[in-house]
This record gives sequence, C-alpha cells and structure tokens, in this order.
Amino acid sequence: MKTEDSRIRNKEHYEEIHAKYNIKNILYWLENLDAFLDASLKTDTSWHALYKDGLRYELKGKKVLEMGCGNCLNAGVMAALGAEVYANDIASSSGKIVEELNKHCQFKFPIKFIPGDFIENKLESSSFDLVVGKAFLHHLDIPLERLFLKETARLLKVNGQARFFEPAVNLKILDKIRWYIPVGNRPSKLDKNKFKKWKDNDPHPDRSFSSKHFELAGKEFFREIQIYPVGTLERFSRFMKWGKKREAFRRKALKAESNLPMFINRPLARSQVIIYSLPK
Repeated sequence: MKTEDSRIRNKEHYEEIHAKYNIKNILYWLENLDAFLDASLKTDTSWHALYKDGLRYELKGKKVLEMGCGNCLNAGVMAALGAEVYANDIASSSGKIVEELNKHCQFKFPIKFIPGDFIENKLESSSFDLVVGKAFLHHLDIPLERLFLKETARLLKVNGQARFFEPAVNLKILDKIRWYIPVGNRPSKLDKNKFKKWKDNDPHPDRSFSSKHFELAGKEFFREIQIYPVGTLERFSRFMKWGKKREAFRRKALKAESNLPMFINRPLARSQVIIYSLPK
C-alpha cells in the first residue's frame, strides 16, 4: 500500500472508531488514577512496557507529545500526572475527546490537540522532553515511519527521549503459526474467505515489526537505542477467558519474563518497547 493510501485508510478507520468511544470510561479511570495505574502497569502489556522504569513518576512538569493519541486515554493519564501534553491524531474525532477531557478534568496543563497530518505540524524544534507512541508506528508503512522518526528527532530536546510500544516479530516460524490461530476478530488463515475479508479491512500495512528493523530505523536519527522485549510468557493469556484468573496469570507472567535471558525473550516476545535517545 502506498504512503498516501495508508494515511487515508487509517484516517477513515479510526475516525469511525474514536467517534464511538465512550468518554465516561476515561473519566472513571482518571478519577481513580492510582488504582488504574497500579493494576494496568502490572497486568496490561502496553502500559507495563511503555511506563517501564518509573515513567509514571517522571512526567510531572514535562512537555510531552503523543503520536496517534487515539481514544486519548494515555494523553489523559499523562496530563493527570502533571505533564504538559500535546496530542496528535489524524482522526479529528480524537480532538473532540480531548475537548471533553479538558472540560471535565482539572489538568494543570490542558491537553493541546494537534490535528491532522503530523508531518505538517508547526511545532518548535527541540521543545519536547518526551515523545510517545502507544501501538502507533506499526500503522505506518516504512517510508512514512522514517518521516515520523525524523520529525521526532527534530522535536526532542537534546536530552529528550522517545518511547514507542509496538508489536514484535523476531521469529518467522512463530509469526507464520500465529496467523492460523483465531484471536479476537481476526479469523484463522485456514478459513480463507473470512481471513481475506478481515485482511482487506485491516488498516495495518504489511511491513517489518522486527527489533532489528527498529534498531536500524532509529540509528539514522538517534545516537542511543534501547529495545526491551515483552510478552514472551504473557502472550499465552490470550487463550484464557477474561476474568481474575487471566489477570493473575498476566501479572505473574510479566514479572517472571523480565528475568528471562535476552536470547529467549527477544525471539519469543509478542511486543516491545523501543526507546530512542540523544537525537542527532
């Protein structure tokens, strides 16, 4: 899929999804922020990874940009933790969620929504302490991803940092197997007709999600790159029913897998957090 086609498809897909999002969920979680984070950082792979190393306690007073803010929950959490948040999304419906959050929440710094194509932003260079993307980069094709990383490096302060939580595909055989296992609304590849229909409507481009790719992509614009695999053991929770047993398993799995050696974690991880520092 060409870069422009990818942008249009993403906008149409997420415009509809975020327009239907119930802001009451976010308001409830923000009202119970400590309890929400205490649970999410221990049991949810994306929150556990993105907020690793105590990020939760470092956001106060920091100027932060979120790429692909989506339903704006993470933007709201960062604002509630005292960060000055700029939130961008190609879907204008995300901007309406930001308006509602600012109206109902007493943020020290109201969230600033940056609408439309991020590449065309008018933000000042070297002005952000942190740039984050929570399951965002994998929506971009490779040429567009390069432009986003270039812009990320431009916007970060000299001592700033970028964090991206993304899928990880480091073992080809494991990747091939997973397509034959139905998960959520994704049917098994064995059901050719249903799988083709799902694939045709999937907004994600066909591209690399390997750690090696993100290392090489980052080296063009950053001097320091760290990649931490996550979900090696937690991935098995997807075969369990929702409930306390599943949450307990995820909590134990995320804790246990952090002690696994890298030669096991990297090829088997389902996800990864990518940290870029020292922009060139």
